[in-house]
Amino acid sequence: MKRYRVKSGAKLSLKQYDPDDTGEYKKSDQGKEKAKAETAKLIAGLEGLQERLYANATRSLLIVLQGMDTSGKDGTIKSVMSGINPQGCKVAAFKAPSKDELARDFLWRIHREVPPKGYIGIFNRSHYEDVLITRVHGWVSEKVAKCRLDQIKEFEELLTENGTTVLKFFLHISKEEQKKRLEARIADPEKRWKWSSGDLEERKLWDEYQKAFEEVLSATSTMRTPWYVVPANRKWYRNLIVAERVVDALEEMNLKTPPAPEGVDFTKLRIV
Repeated sequence: MKRYRVKSGAKLSLKQYDPDDTGEYKKSDQGKEKAKAETAKLIAGLEGLQERLYANATRSLLIVLQGMDTSGKDGTIKSVMSGINPQGCKVAAFKAPSKDELARDFLWRIHREVPPKGYIGIFNRSHYEDVLITRVHGWVSEKVAKCRLDQIKEFEELLTENGTTVLKFFLHISKEEQKKRLEARIADPEKRWKWSSGDLEERKLWDEYQKAFEEVLSATSTMRTPWYVVPANRKWYRNLIVAERVVDALEEMNLKTPPAPEGVDFTKLRIV
């Protein structure tokens, strides 16, 4: 994962990362099938790891997914999280803030969705929207944006100090790949419900968004809550990278199965 991790304090250029990268797996049917088989193993292992997380109820995991439109946030959740029990997982998607939310600080609605101990939480877009779309469209000043970046780092530090592991993934696709996916959305009647005329307007701001992401990822990738730039042109490789890091994070918690209740002799226990 080191090759995709954004170093703390380092200035980032997304041109350093190839969105079509597939690591050691060849861009062929053979490489694809090999990667998908490895991903399936990782997903299968999630069930036991999640169960220990839930049973201990001392730690939690927050997964943050960001990326351009069509980068695969929904697909990542559907694929990688297929191996977990939905009772112990909560997904939050952040759209434009409501009037009630705008009346409070920008992190108020975010903090309410942070997973409790024992749970996995997934943010489909996140608190980072308030330093991305707002900056690109000029809805906040640079002074406000910089202040929010500092507050985000402090917020994530607060979470980690209280037992929440934060994983942040930027799903990196090329402009050409986005074009293909938008065209596929138009062509497929089963996908047209996802279409929004705003997608084309936002696409016109591609370069501005790339610059904004570079600045945000550089400013908020820390030792404890780093960003990972995930090559996402190939969905099968994207899923592998995310699944691998999620499994590693849960294993790093080193959680054991809790002991049985004291004072019960299970060898003599009989159910009638």
